[in-house]
Amino acid sequence: MIALALGQLRRRPAAFAGLAAALFLALATVTTFGLLFATEATAGPDAREPVDGPGPMVIAGAFGEIAVLVAFFVVVNALGFALRQQHRELALLRTVAATPRQARRLVRAEVVATTLLVAAPGWAAGAAGARRFLAELQERGMAAPGLRVPDTVLPMLVALVALVAVLAVGLAAAAVAARRISRIAPAAALTASSTEHDRTGAPRLLAGAVVLVAGGLLLRLAATRPPGRADQAGQAALLGSLVLLAAVALLGPLAARALAAVSGAPARALAPRAGWLADANLRGYARRLSSAVVPVALLVGLSGTMSIMTSTAGHAPGAAASGVTSATDVWLRQSELALLVCFASVSTVNTLVALTAGRRREFALLRLVGATGAQLLRMLTVEAVLTAVVGVLLGAVVAGAASSAYSAAVTGSAVPVVPPAACGWIVAGATALTVPVILVTGLRAVRGPAAELAGGSGD
Repeated sequence: MIALALGQLRRRPAAFAGLAAALFLALATVTTFGLLFATEATAGPDAREPVDGPGPMVIAGAFGEIAVLVAFFVVVNALGFALRQQHRELALLRTVAATPRQARRLVRAEVVATTLLVAAPGWAAGAAGARRFLAELQERGMAAPGLRVPDTVLPMLVALVALVAVLAVGLAAAAVAARRISRIAPAAALTASSTEHDRTGAPRLLAGAVVLVAGGLLLRLAATRPPGRADQAGQAALLGSLVLLAAVALLGPLAARALAAVSGAPARALAPRAGWLADANLRGYARRLSSAVVPVALLVGLSGTMSIMTSTAGHAPGAAASGVTSATDVWLRQSELALLVCFASVSTVNTLVALTAGRRREFALLRLVGATGAQLLRMLTVEAVLTAVVGVLLGAVVAGAASSAYSAAVTGSAVPVVPPAACGWIVAGATALTVPVILVTGLRAVRGPAAELAGGSGD
């Protein structure tokens, strides 16, 4: 299985690039905060001076908790698209008597091989990040000056724990991502194409409803925290936004189709031909649209939640006295936001590249029935803009709900303080990340002989 997995990685390096990036980021993050946690936990009495703020151990625990949750989300997403691009190969293995268990073992072997390939650079980046982050904490008085990341066996032990943790995340993601391909009948897997079923399965709808309720309960918990516990309210609101984004991923086809129907009307009016075709594509392939907009919603939802929470905290009564707007607190929030944006950006780019590249056969068929390259480019431009709009709207809904809960806790009002400039940059950044990625990948996907591509697998 390991030899077969390595062969897949050699034949399809681009398919596993997103997964490798996600695993690298996860490993570097877990190593960074694991080292910070272990550094303070094993420090001598002379290095345990009183500091301003919660201290490196608490900060590492809080950052690591959010990072692991987001890492799982991103790794599942990246692995799902890596499997989608080798769908036919897995189906062929099934037709030559490979069992579902063997297919799942192959997927697990690919995850293990990819993780081991990024282990060394991930550890190095994590160790450098721990030293840099500790220096920043010491400069701001949040860590004792005598603390040092030890040059002993401890970093290796932390690196080993980080590898085990990331492998656990990757294998859990493999179990989720490989479930469909291992259960489908071999003939059905081989003939499966880009067509979709119109209905979203009842188990998925039920799971989405349960997760949605769980997110609502977390936001209620955040909203009912006393004003003196702004940090607890912030953590609950941020966790609630993550859970709501998971609900968006589960219920995405329904929400995406509804929002696409609303946003598609102006596109049809402004660009009758390209707009009509783009709108039909988005609404006809609701699951594909959902896969594209969920990472954008993740990026906008997390960034918007953090930015609005920080602005709201600055306008809270007695904010200066409680310390929620101190320079160190703002820096911590900005650092957490930067970490989340890194994960969300990796997920967004990987998803959009995989989805657009996977439409090679569809573009070839459109060319065979008379569509020109310029017409396809216009269609893709409209689709990219609509994808960004739907993703931003979904993310804005999540950010609004989470920040409202936080605002209710720290200000007594459910109306948060929205920073227009920061939110404008978030929307611009999400759009700048979405539209060019789709267009550049689309330009590559429409190249080549149309007849050959239309008769092939579309990979």
